[in-house]
Amino acid sequence: MNCEIQRYILAIIFSCTIIAVHSQSKANATNADSFVLACGATTNATDFDGRKWISDSKIITFKDSLSATAQSQDPSLPSTVPYMTARIFKSEATYKFPVYPKNRHWIRLHFYPSSYENFDSRSSFFSVKANGFTLLNNFSAFITCEALTQAYIIREFTMIKLESGVLDLTFTPSANSFAFINGIEIISMPEIFQAVAMVGFSDKNVHAESYTMQTMLRLNVGGQYIAASNDSGLSRTWYDDSPYIYGAGFGVTTEADKNVTIAYPSQESKYIAPSDVYRTARSMGPNVTVNQNYNLTWIFQVDVNFTYLVRLHFCEFHFDKVNQRAFRIFINNQTAELEADVIAWSGGKGVPIYKDYAIYVNSRTSDYQLWLALHPDVEVKPEFYDSILNGVEIFKLNDSKGNIAGPNPASSSSKSNKSGIITGSVLGSLAGIGLVFGLIAFLIHKNRKDKDELSSSTVGWLPMYGSSRSSETNTTSKSSGSSRISSLGGGLCRHFTLAEIKLGTDNFSEARVIGVGGFGKVYKGFIDGNTKTVAIKRANPSSDQGIREFCNEIELLSKLRHRHLVSLIGACEENNEMILVYDYMANGTLREHLFKNSNFPLSWRQRLGICIGAAKGIHYLHTGAKYTIIHRDVKSTNILLDEKWVAKVSDFGLSKTGQALNQTHVSTIVKGSFGYLDPEYFRRQQLTEKSDVYSFGVVLFEVLCGRPALNPSLPKEQVSLADWAITNHKRSTLQDIVDPHIKEEINLECFKHFTETAVKCLSDHGLDRPSMGDVLWNLENCLQLQSCQGTTQLAANERANDATLLSIEEDNETSNESEVLSLNAAFSRVVDSKGR
Repeated sequence: MNCEIQRYILAIIFSCTIIAVHSQSKANATNADSFVLACGATTNATDFDGRKWISDSKIITFKDSLSATAQSQDPSLPSTVPYMTARIFKSEATYKFPVYPKNRHWIRLHFYPSSYENFDSRSSFFSVKANGFTLLNNFSAFITCEALTQAYIIREFTMIKLESGVLDLTFTPSANSFAFINGIEIISMPEIFQAVAMVGFSDKNVHAESYTMQTMLRLNVGGQYIAASNDSGLSRTWYDDSPYIYGAGFGVTTEADKNVTIAYPSQESKYIAPSDVYRTARSMGPNVTVNQNYNLTWIFQVDVNFTYLVRLHFCEFHFDKVNQRAFRIFINNQTAELEADVIAWSGGKGVPIYKDYAIYVNSRTSDYQLWLALHPDVEVKPEFYDSILNGVEIFKLNDSKGNIAGPNPASSSSKSNKSGIITGSVLGSLAGIGLVFGLIAFLIHKNRKDKDELSSSTVGWLPMYGSSRSSETNTTSKSSGSSRISSLGGGLCRHFTLAEIKLGTDNFSEARVIGVGGFGKVYKGFIDGNTKTVAIKRANPSSDQGIREFCNEIELLSKLRHRHLVSLIGACEENNEMILVYDYMANGTLREHLFKNSNFPLSWRQRLGICIGAAKGIHYLHTGAKYTIIHRDVKSTNILLDEKWVAKVSDFGLSKTGQALNQTHVSTIVKGSFGYLDPEYFRRQQLTEKSDVYSFGVVLFEVLCGRPALNPSLPKEQVSLADWAITNHKRSTLQDIVDPHIKEEINLECFKHFTETAVKCLSDHGLDRPSMGDVLWNLENCLQLQSCQGTTQLAANERANDATLLSIEEDNETSNESEVLSLNAAFSRVVDSKGR
């Protein structure tokens, strides 16, 4: 009896703890009925996006569980929370979450297969069940991430309504193994599924509301990555669709005009997809003849012998009449829809609509692929022979046994090890040389066949988070390039085919070259049916910069978005080419406007605005990103100007990322551009953010003096602008080397503060230099001082100084002497070595 009472009391305490955590988590989640757990964490924590994660230690009662910390941190992790801590299970364990029985719930499981103290994730295999549904079976996070070539993986499921009001999440290690989990999200969601017609069976429906599903893909067609924080209330992530497009038929991406409002038909329908999905689309293009002769096609790798729900999102924002654009929809070569007409479905322009289709993917006929194709419906004779799609989601439905788990992919290491074992066994057992050659030939043939089968069956099922690889494998280089680009960019970097790049640059015409840098030539190009102007940077094979810089640029810029950083659109890695595609900067580089455009020189106020913009971009790199990012190649050629003269920092090929904000330096081989190199970095080979400050100080003097950082044609002491500026600073003659084009404009107080800031940036020791935040503050102060009325300009003061000297010779010594002293006192503050 006493034991029964004790168990009863413990159950009450556990329930109260759950409710307490639930209420705390509730305030931080997108929906009311939600849990966001950092597994293995000892305290609550906030991730990089500002989302709070609750420690699971308050609800853990498992005997054989322990918390652990990852022994290393991969730089591609989006946040240390929840990935750097884990909950380890040596035996079966169950989380119990009280949930609303009338709601569906997202289940998101976060895995970072690192080493945790005495636990190596390579030997971790386990299963995960939720209320009788098998979500993962003998799952290996390590093998999965290795196949994806990325550091972490997220698995998302949507759970049916649970009348019991309790969601049980059970982790079961495989024999002689262990289970682990880094983060768990349980997010409440409305019922967004209903009965769906089976493609190919007009009389058969699938009642999707009765199924638990795995999210295989969620794509913003024709648009860019949409973060979970920008979703319409359900914290979903939407990825770029371009890696999944078949062949060269990319069609044209379009975006709704600003005056087009996305008019949801009901308040509930906003949950289906965010407005950003409906504001962009991919269509076939304006050429009627071409459109009649190809399908706009996507290919997705899936698990076989499962039923899939394919949800297509549509919104017509160009046309407003029925039969202006009508098309057919095919799924796995079966007709899913005849006479698809978005206006007829939705009832008007800017009104979103979605259509669901169910299809069974059979291992005998589908070859582990799901095809989606659109084609103009010429039989109904629409006004425009075209098709359109805004978004696509693919969900895998549980089978009759409640299973939704697929197999582990085949890792490259396991394949190579297996091949080595087979080869060794064969060679050791054969006695005759002829038999050896014969068997080797057989094995080579079989290995090639196995690889073909593996490429179509074991890797491609990995969809969702981090897997944006194209399923089209026309060439090995294309496939690997797409995979590398997708894995580095985290789904944020669009993959271009080489054919697209050649078309957009007139086959790399020299007439299109707009610049040449250390990486290679930069071309002015066009993409998406010549509707968008871009800058295309093509690697020079003989350049010192190569694959490392190429990958670095993709990895950093794909995840950075700032008004004063140049935007990376996508990349191409095909046929040994390495190509990067950026937003086009209409006004080129800052350098060319300082030294090569004497007919239309930049005004002093323009130069100040550009310096402030560039400083904001660098300051963001140092303090606003997840980790400190040191640019390492700040110079006037890497500050670009858009059509409105807004400055944007570019070229991140040499950038380095500090693992934490309190890391004082990064030890690295010295790289950068002569004339801008931090002398302390050169001496000690220790890179800090103050190295960027030094380089920016050189840029400030370029802006002020209108001359390059290095000019070998000048006398020896003037070759280096930094050295020459410091020399003139010591002589109190900085005003003598100011660009004549702007000398008439510069306010004296502005000049003093600007040169004081630039000189401090060039301090020999990093500790003596200001931070980029201080530099930014000083430059903004300079702009305010320049705007002040009634102050004397620099050139006018120089003329007054000359007049004073003349007056001294004409007996007005007393009064004019005081003017000279006053002027010299003003400039003495500029050369004060103590600075501000």
